[in-house]
Amino acid sequence: MLVTLNEVMKIAEERGIAVGSFNAIGFDSLLAVIGAAEELNLPVIIQFAQCHEEWIPLDVIGPVMVEAAKKASVPVCVNLDHGETLNYLERALEIGFTAIMYDGSTLSYEENLANTKKAVAMAAKTGASVEAELGSMGRRESGAGDHTGAEDETKIYTDPQQAKVFVEDTGIDALACSFGTTHGIYLTEPKLDFDVVRNVRVCTGNIPVVMHGGSGVSRDDYREAIKAGVRKVNYFTYMDKAGGRGAADYLNAQKEGEPVFFSSLTLAGRAAMKEDVKAAMKMFAMMD
Repeated sequence: MLVTLNEVMKIAEERGIAVGSFNAIGFDSLLAVIGAAEELNLPVIIQFAQCHEEWIPLDVIGPVMVEAAKKASVPVCVNLDHGETLNYLERALEIGFTAIMYDGSTLSYEENLANTKKAVAMAAKTGASVEAELGSMGRRESGAGDHTGAEDETKIYTDPQQAKVFVEDTGIDALACSFGTTHGIYLTEPKLDFDVVRNVRVCTGNIPVVMHGGSGVSRDDYREAIKAGVRKVNYFTYMDKAGGRGAADYLNAQKEGEPVFFSSLTLAGRAAMKEDVKAAMKMFAMMD
């Protein structure tokens, strides 16, 4: 069933868990994620980021995501992730997305604040929820084929007191915080500051905190983050990697001279993605 981010976050808060948010960059990843959620009977968020346009246009995959969410047997929020322009956010809302994330983290605080307010006003017209970001995780969300990068020192951890003002002034529904995670594959073990999460929750009246860069975080760190107040975890890189590994295993299993079919290749990748997503969902739901 199609629901808003607010509805999903309410479930997460009541259960003391985090809900996984997985990128649907094509039909196979979309089916893998919703299939995993239905098998586990867990709510889920499917999302598409502006930088994914090179894989498939929003205008093509977006309506399919919304329709798939409507037909799912579990609550599914359809989220526009890392929307960099207000026009792009508006396109997602027109398609029927039930949540949008405005990413103004590279802008000045004043610009981020002003544009986030506009995003909230836009979303209010359709009843959609809004996530925003405060602080910086360094490396940006990646496009096609770009999952790694050198470690950088440009991370700016979220200031809980500034978060309080930002949340009050914008009226957002969830806040992506910088507390030590990084988009893409971790080149070194992340050192997470869970006090940032705890203090943001206290200062903002328990707004749902979003963890970006969730792939590659240890099981213990996930548990600590969720206990601290993380209610949404963005997860894509390792899911994508699992799909590639599944496709590679299929190719390696073929006998010499045996024909290779693309349809079978995609099925193998989808199945591998689904298993990886199920394992991630179980961690976020504190099921193992």
